[in-house]
Amino acid sequence: MSHALLQPVIVAALAAALTGCLFQEKVESFSGPTMGSTYSVKYVAGGNAIDKAQLQRGTEAILAEIDQQLSTYRADSVIETFNALPADRCMAVPNGVRELVLAGQQLSRESNGALDLTIEPLLNLWGFGPQGRSEQVPSAEEIARVRQDVGQEHLRVDGEQLCKDRAVQVDFNSIAAGYAVDRVAAQLEASNVHSYLVEITGELKAKGRKPDDAPWRIAIEAPLDNERVAQRIIQLDGLAVSTSGDYRNYFERNGKRYSHTLDPQSGAPIEHHLAAVTVVDPSTLRADGLSTVLMVLGPERGLAYAAERNIAAFFVIREGQEFVSKSTEAFDELFGAGVEQ
Repeated sequence: MSHALLQPVIVAALAAALTGCLFQEKVESFSGPTMGSTYSVKYVAGGNAIDKAQLQRGTEAILAEIDQQLSTYRADSVIETFNALPADRCMAVPNGVRELVLAGQQLSRESNGALDLTIEPLLNLWGFGPQGRSEQVPSAEEIARVRQDVGQEHLRVDGEQLCKDRAVQVDFNSIAAGYAVDRVAAQLEASNVHSYLVEITGELKAKGRKPDDAPWRIAIEAPLDNERVAQRIIQLDGLAVSTSGDYRNYFERNGKRYSHTLDPQSGAPIEHHLAAVTVVDPSTLRADGLSTVLMVLGPERGLAYAAERNIAAFFVIREGQEFVSKSTEAFDELFGAGVEQ
């Protein structure tokens, strides 16, 4: 009897707790400049989460640390200090730098050198890098000379030190933003934030659902020079997205288009018809690196590589004045094969 009387009271209390929870939860956001671009964080603020100002301070502390360690645009960064060393030298570097070198070496091994963290001198030669004077087409002799000091095989991690046996220079631009997203997402989760969308310089990761139970939805951009149009809408939960494309990063000389994406094997810009490729992976660092790998490999080799390794990838290929899109089976399993979801 007493049990029956208690039941409605418990139900009412649960209902009150649920409605209270619904009113408490809302999407908060903060953003700012970073890495020569911007970052933004959107998250569902629940009862146990750290307050917004503290989350923003923590996020910006991570970004400042990454900039101080990895930026090739400031002479006092850890990696530029290492880059200034001559051949056959070692230097103690923070854990984050070692972690990225090892991640880059793994991606390089897996792709037979399609990604190479040491191509900064080649980027500078073509005018694309931090020390590049102006965009130019170097001679075959100049490329051959610079390539002597390019190659991840000249780089090794030895305990807490990073060592080089040639005067290589390291550039983390192909994976640094993805690494930053993973670091910020981990900090949010450690702060009791379990639903979020983190975006840094275009690399992003989302987890959980919004207060109305809607998923985080993001647009894959169509590869147009002059406008931003969504080509595909996808829903994310626990996944990261990275897109690489040459449709805005190129220069023209004598009617020929030169992409800012270099093939480390040739030391020259890619010449195939892949306009953009998007990779989805649980790791933003890996999605970031793989999108570069597939962009270098091109439409045929890239599609075969992604299919063989079960990579969720969406390719946009230039065919004359038109664009054709192709996706891997892993991508279609996640998002379906339709235009929108």
